Amino acid sequence: MKEKAVLELHNIHKTFPGVKALQNVDFTLREGEIHALMGENGAGKSTLIKVITGVYEKEEGQIFLKGNEGEVHIHSPQDAQNLGISTVYQEITLCPNLTVAENMFIGRTKGQITKWRQMNKDTDRILKSLDIPARASQQLASCSLAVQQMVAIARAVDMECKVLILDEPTSSLDDSEVQKLFGLMRDLKSKGVGIIFVTHFLDQVYEVCDRITVLRDGKLVGEYEIEKLPRVQLVSKMLGKELDDLSDIKGDSEGYKEKDAGSPLFEADKLQSNAGIKPFDFYIKKGEVNGFTGLLGSGRSECVRAIFGADRIINGKLKKNGKVVKVSKPLDAMKQGIAYLPEDRKRDGIVGDLSVRENLILAAQVLRGFFKPYSKAETYRIADEYIKLLDIKTASADTPIKSLSGGNQQKVIVARWLLMHPEYLILDEPTRGIDVGTKVDIQKLVLKLASEGMSITFISSETDEMLRTCSRLVVMRDRKVVGELKGDELTQSNIMKTIAGHAEEMAASDEPIIVEEEIIVDDQDNTEETIDDQDNTEETIGEAEELASAIKETIKSKIERGEKID
Repeated sequence: MKEKAVLELHNIHKTFPGVKALQNVDFTLREGEIHALMGENGAGKSTLIKVITGVYEKEEGQIFLKGNEGEVHIHSPQDAQNLGISTVYQEITLCPNLTVAENMFIGRTKGQITKWRQMNKDTDRILKSLDIPARASQQLASCSLAVQQMVAIARAVDMECKVLILDEPTSSLDDSEVQKLFGLMRDLKSKGVGIIFVTHFLDQVYEVCDRITVLRDGKLVGEYEIEKLPRVQLVSKMLGKELDDLSDIKGDSEGYKEKDAGSPLFEADKLQSNAGIKPFDFYIKKGEVNGFTGLLGSGRSECVRAIFGADRIINGKLKKNGKVVKVSKPLDAMKQGIAYLPEDRKRDGIVGDLSVRENLILAAQVLRGFFKPYSKAETYRIADEYIKLLDIKTASADTPIKSLSGGNQQKVIVARWLLMHPEYLILDEPTRGIDVGTKVDIQKLVLKLASEGMSITFISSETDEMLRTCSRLVVMRDRKVVGELKGDELTQSNIMKTIAGHAEEMAASDEPIIVEEEIIVDDQDNTEETIDDQDNTEETIGEAEELASAIKETIKSKIERGEKID
């Protein structure tokens, strides 16, 4: 083995029916380093991880692990765990109904008698040593997603892992939670643990990683020191071509803005749903790409869910071509020509046990009626057409959709709605958790569909992506619309100023400011819901009032000096 290497893979091969998932792949992980494993969806990252963890058995190649003489053979996840290889997946695999301590030691206790006191004591010791803000007796479900991820990591560390694999651990975390997770990763790195970090977020790679290994089409592209590989080159190596796609997208977007004339196709008039959003007005014209933007929890998704009838409308009207239409459920919206790709594709989009073909025709079959089924020949013709059209990487139309990469699953859902030939397509986070190349493909597709006359609402957490695709943005804050930007106003700075402008209005008014802990400073009736310790109610409210006052004064002072509000 190489010096300081804790894990080495040589000449790894893995084949599935019709697909060479891994071909002659080498990989080296050193002690005390964070190593990014990068590539597009379908590049072979997940397959390589599953070979390392014993989910799949390699067909050729060798695996070496520090502390073992010669080659090691990993036939199961239990073998990997016994060798000191632990994995924390994107979807947390712990039991939320159990305590933190029970999750830490589940499957690891010996004998018929559980020593609860010792188990809780050991858990608190581990949590304290890793600076994880949780208690042994606390129910896991009461912890934030970030803390749950940390508990899963703590469990792996306590099993004396030499190699820790983190597979998309940050995809569901906000910025502050990501920083907490990075702090724990750096702590483990300092203790000599080798960490394999799989993510689609380039900024995170360059913030926390030491080296990068890039895969493409199941083959090794190369291994690079982080400081020697600029981001543009990383993307180019992942895609296998120079990245001029983004400039092309901007050019297409400029050409589209000329189509901004005409009457609205759909309008929302004081629309309000039972999801807690304030009444909002909205319109979209034929061939327009617009979007909702705002901070996490601002109400973006709730607005489009109301338009599609996924949440119950309690007030307001929806109009099509100036006439009021009734949309009380998604089928009503589909009959009006509205299609909706949901934010959570795994929960609300795909049916995992069905094939690509069956998932693709699902919406069209619902609209057509189950008493008028498509023939099998028709479904194969349709599936083959859209697999080719959207370049969906699948062994066949009969492949279970759950076996596809995230980006290809997303393409299948897009194809499902395109098959309906909708007039209005709503895309909620269509590029979340997918690779750069597929993101570019989807952005280009959006602009192409708009140029053909389809109206599209595009929602993304990535502001740059919104600016590349949208000609008009509705800005939201605290579940209500606070502004609209279009044309030359579409800049990242203006978006942030529009959001901050709401805070300026609050500072200039006498309305109470709701602090981050959601303590309402002049609503004494709600203190019982926001403060756990009744004895400290008055003290906590006093601190909240002081904090709110300080926030107001800071904002007013910055406004007077003309400074930017963070």
